[in-house]
This record gives sequence, C-alpha cells and structure tokens, in this order.
Amino acid sequence: MGSTATRIVAMVMLGIAARCHDPPQRSMESFIAAVEQVEAWNPELKGVALLRSLRGWGAGRPSRPTLPGPPQRGGSPHAPFRGVRLLPERDWSPGHRGREEEGVVLTQDGTTVALAPLILGLEAGLLAGEGSHLSGVYALALAQTLGLSFLRSPLPDSLGPDGCWDNRPERPPVLSGLLRRYYQHRLRDGGLGSAPRLISPRRRQNFRELVSPALLREQVREALALRRRLAGDPALAQGAETEAAALGAGLELFVRRYTECPAIIPRCQWEAEPYRGTPTLLALPLSFLYVHHTYGPSRPCLTFQQCAADMRSMQRFHQDDRGWDDIGYSFVAGSDGYIYEGRGWNWRGAHTKGQNSRGYGVSIIGDYTTDLPSRPTLELVRDQLTACAVGGDRLIANYTVHGHRQLVNTSCPGDALFSEIQGWAHFREVQP
Repeated sequence: MGSTATRIVAMVMLGIAARCHDPPQRSMESFIAAVEQVEAWNPELKGVALLRSLRGWGAGRPSRPTLPGPPQRGGSPHAPFRGVRLLPERDWSPGHRGREEEGVVLTQDGTTVALAPLILGLEAGLLAGEGSHLSGVYALALAQTLGLSFLRSPLPDSLGPDGCWDNRPERPPVLSGLLRRYYQHRLRDGGLGSAPRLISPRRRQNFRELVSPALLREQVREALALRRRLAGDPALAQGAETEAAALGAGLELFVRRYTECPAIIPRCQWEAEPYRGTPTLLALPLSFLYVHHTYGPSRPCLTFQQCAADMRSMQRFHQDDRGWDDIGYSFVAGSDGYIYEGRGWNWRGAHTKGQNSRGYGVSIIGDYTTDLPSRPTLELVRDQLTACAVGGDRLIANYTVHGHRQLVNTSCPGDALFSEIQGWAHFREVQP
C-alpha cells in the first residue's frame, strides 16, 4: 500500500475509550451482527459498496447513517433499501457531551470505537488496495475531527475521557468477518505474545508504527486548511497565532496520551466500588515504581471480562477482608494488553507498607513464582506505563524500580518476576 493510503488508514479514528454503562445495542457485537444481517439480506453488496451503504451515502454525498434492510416483499431487487437506524442521529459522529461519548460502540476488550470514521477509513483502505485514486475528502474527513476538537474544547477535555485509535486489518472475505477477526480475537495461553499483529488490543502499537508526531501534525493542519477554504467554520476563525497554539498544545497532549501511554481501563469500566472515605492526594512527581504480582488471582487474565472480574475480586478482598479504603494498587496489568486503573495517578495507594507516598504500586495479575508474564505484558509495565508517567510529570526521569520484597517481608513479586526486573534499566538495590 502506498504512503498516502497508509497515512489515511492510520488516521481511522476510534471512539474515546471506556464509556461506562454502555447499553447493549451499542456494542461491537451488535454492530457486527447488524453487518452480517445486511450481508445476508443484500449479497450483491461487496466491499466499498457495502461500506458506503452502511454510512448512508447517496449519489456520493454523505447523509444520515442507516443500515439497509431487505427489499420490500414483491419489490424490485434494485428497489431502495429499508433503512434500519443503528444509532440515534446525534450519536453518529464521534464526539462527547460532558463525559458522555457519542457515536461509539463498546468492544469486548473494554474500549470503544467510533463507527463513522472506522467505516470511512475501511472504505479508503479498500479503495487504496484496489489501486483506485483516493480523493482528498477522505483525509479531510478523518483528520478534521481531531483538529476541530483542539479548537472547540479546552484541553484536556477536547480529547474526551480517554481514548484509542484504530488500524485496518487485512481484508477477509466479508466485512463482518473482518470486524470479528479484529475486535473479537480470543487470546490463547501465550497472550499477546502469540497473537496476530492486526487485532484490537494492539491498535496503539500499530498506530505508533504508522504515524509519527510530525506526520500527524501535517495531516491535521492540511485538513483544517482545506476545511477553511471549502466552508466557513466559526471554530477556524481564531487567527493564525491562536490556532497554532491550540493545535500545538492539543497534538502534544494527544501524542503523549495515545502513543506514549498504554490504554488504561478506568475504574468505571471494570465496575469498581466507590472509594471508602476521602483519598489522600499524592505530591507529584514521585520517585519510585514498586512491582508486585497478585499471587491470587494466580492465573493471567486474557480477556477484559476476566481481568475486570479479577479487579473486582481484589477490590472486595482489600476493602472487606483487609478493611482498606480501596483496592491497594495504583495500577494493575492484565495479559489482555491493557492496564487497569486502581487508585490511579493521583491517589495514595496501599501497596508497599511505609512507601505508599513515595511511589506507584503496579501489580501484574498472576502468580510469577516460577513463570514469567508474557513479553508484551512486561513491556506494558516496563516501557509504556513508565514512559507515560515520566512524560506526564508523574514520575521523575531517573525513577527507581523496586520489587515489593526489597521493602517488605514478602515473596512478592515472585522469584521469576523479581529476577526479571533486576535486569530493568531503572532497577536499584535499596539504599541504607
């Protein structure tokens, strides 16, 4: 695929991750099932024609999105489709009102995906794969949403509550098969280490490999310049200096959150119970990262459903059996490719006795006495979470990594995992 097509496919926008209490009809499973119905009802629709039908194109002009149903009984096979509304009209375009997301569906790995840019990006990818000329409208449509968010909302709210980006997988025979293979791939015992590259949990990694910050900045600026020429938009009438400042700050925050940081599943998504009492705020940046294993649960979790259940189980144990205010860890790493928010960046944890104000406690789900977590899970903690913490001024640049056992009389984080972290660049022995 050429560089232009690669750029366009890389700009397929996902919904801002982890909307809480999403109704069932807004799940990726429901969307894929709807696509399968459309394919069954209209077997003549293939590839680009199917995607354009899904997003409601008429005579090449965007219109309200409807899912085409079977022709009316007795009607011509070329009769207009009976439309079936997938999402409310105001919810089709990606965005958010306050903390509520619009235009997204919930995937089984606990994140959300914006449908309109997903379908548009797939269409662009199929056209590029067929050697067709790609209109600049594709790049405009995919980049303008990001650019306008920086100009219409104050940072960091312009990026929504949290977020993910998407990448196009290889083309299977039908669209529903493509979506199912990408968003519903089931990890095996090897976790992400033995999984294909083009699956949903790897989408941030894929995005990092496709797009550099400089390329992203160029795409957004070109899209906004084209929009300014084509249509008057109040959001673009701010003056060159103001616009440049807004784009610069927005892109810096975007790149840090969505390329340097791993996807972090928030508390509401794994259905955490409320904190009991009043949290104590940390004085940032901190100097230490304390590595733990959960021991119990003893097996790595490979799905969002299992990881979320493990988080709830640990929180119940910490709150009800130990009498703590909340789950003790700052963050927890699953083997599904995601970090789970415990007490988070700002609340003091209860993970390393006597040290909770000095560092973050990060635990990996599983018992690592004899076995190691998968390589992608180790990289999630060692490389991505720490880079995110340093880039966001939550950890100092020369932070220190300790294993739990170095500070407390415990076998945690297990012999195998402790031996592993001794080889990490920031590991240090405890100073007397």
